[in-house]
Amino acid sequence: MKKALLFSVLAFTIVSSVAALACPGPQNQDNRQTGVLSQKGIDRIVKEVHHELVMLPFYGVFDNLAYKVDPNGTVTLLGQVSRPTLKSDAENVVKRIEGVEKVVNNIEVLPTSPNDDRIRRATYRAIYGNDVLSQYQVRAVPPIHIIVKNGHVTLEGTVARQMDKQIAGTQANQVQGVFSVTNNLQVEEQEDKKK
Repeated sequence: MKKALLFSVLAFTIVSSVAALACPGPQNQDNRQTGVLSQKGIDRIVKEVHHELVMLPFYGVFDNLAYKVDPNGTVTLLGQVSRPTLKSDAENVVKRIEGVEKVVNNIEVLPTSPNDDRIRRATYRAIYGNDVLSQYQVRAVPPIHIIVKNGHVTLEGTVARQMDKQIAGTQANQVQGVFSVTNNLQVEEQEDKKK
C-alpha cells in the first residue's frame, strides 16, 4: 500500500513538472518564440538601462546620454559624450542587462578642442553660479547638461520651472565665444499640470 501511494505521488510530481515546463505561466516576461518583450519586460529594461548609465563613473554634466528600447530587445544608445571611453563604457554596461539582445551605439563623441573646453567651464560657472540655478548643482549628476560642439552650446536635461529654463538659456548666451545656444531643457512643472 505504501509503495503504491509513493508511486502515485512520484508519478504526479513528474507529470506536474512536465506540464509546467510545457505550459509556462504568466510569470514569463517575454514571448521567446516571437522574440518580443512584454510591456513589463520593456519597462524593466528601461529602468535598468537608466540606472546603469547614470552610475557610469565618468558620466557628468558635459555628457548627454539617451536611449530607446525596442520590443525585440534592441537598445539604441543616443546622445553626446566628451570622453571617447564613455561611449564604449555605456555600451558595455547595457550589453550585460538581462533581456537586452542587441545594442546599437549611436552616441556621438564630441571633438576635442581647448576652446570648447573653455566654453564648457565658463558655461558651467554661468549656469550653476547663478543664485536661482545653484540649487541644481548639489545633485550627484546635475540635471542641466551642457553640450558644447565647435562653439555651439546645447542645454539638455530637466528643470523644475519655466523660469529656470529661461535663466539657464540666458546665462549660456552670455558666455564669451559661444556662437549659438539651443535650449532643449524640459520643464517638470508642465508635466505635473498634465497629470
